[in-house]
Amino acid sequence: MLKIIAVSNEKGGVAKTTTTLSLGAALVDMGHRVLVVDLDAQANLTLSLGFEPTEAEHTSSEVLLDNVPLLNVRYKTDVENLDLIQSNSRIETCEQYLPVRTNYTTILQRSIAVMLEKVPYDFILLDCPPAIGAITLNALTAADLLLIPTQAEYFSAYALRNMMALIRQVRERDNPALAYRILVTMLDKRNRTHRNIHDQLRSTFGEGVFDTVIEIDTKLRESPIAGMPISRYKPGTRGTTQYRILAEELIEYAKETENKQPA
Repeated sequence: MLKIIAVSNEKGGVAKTTTTLSLGAALVDMGHRVLVVDLDAQANLTLSLGFEPTEAEHTSSEVLLDNVPLLNVRYKTDVENLDLIQSNSRIETCEQYLPVRTNYTTILQRSIAVMLEKVPYDFILLDCPPAIGAITLNALTAADLLLIPTQAEYFSAYALRNMMALIRQVRERDNPALAYRILVTMLDKRNRTHRNIHDQLRSTFGEGVFDTVIEIDTKLRESPIAGMPISRYKPGTRGTTQYRILAEELIEYAKETENKQPA
């Protein structure tokens, strides 16, 4: 079954961090042990789980830059069975220093492999920065699946062209088994443009688009401020339900594709 999921899109503001946080919590609620990894200098995932990035003693940058084991930088969160690797602004230096190293794109992959020998997480979710660089390449090289949150809007959908090119690059270079799935987020079904672009995405990418969509929900925006996932902040909301359905679809997809070629 798929274990490692990179959540990435070079377009910002498409709910990458919200998806990492909410999906991670939904998987925990289904009985899984989950690690979420903040790889973004903005550290929104770290903030969303109630931690202050400027006070972080250990972060993901130590794993990428200093070869510190993942086991040494984990933090327990207030959500049982949901652990966090924090981030802060230091990780920005990875874009400068990593490309001069040999085999730099496999640093995270190797670190995760060592950790999984000792701690059998069911899922690891990697929250990537809104850029295609050394950090994102590390995440995609380590991942079994690239989950691409995408708004049903022109610029967000247009950014998928670069993401598809990146997938081809990673498959050719380091990770031939990388699969992808597109998740439509912040959908307003009353908006004709949203409906049309959603239909176009399904027509273009077919099974590459999750059946589950995440509709606009103000509670999803509020939950990070409260420092907790939506399922803890407002359990009965639409956002909670839709991310639970996404988790169910993800698990089913993982079972079906375990022994198949990537698509």
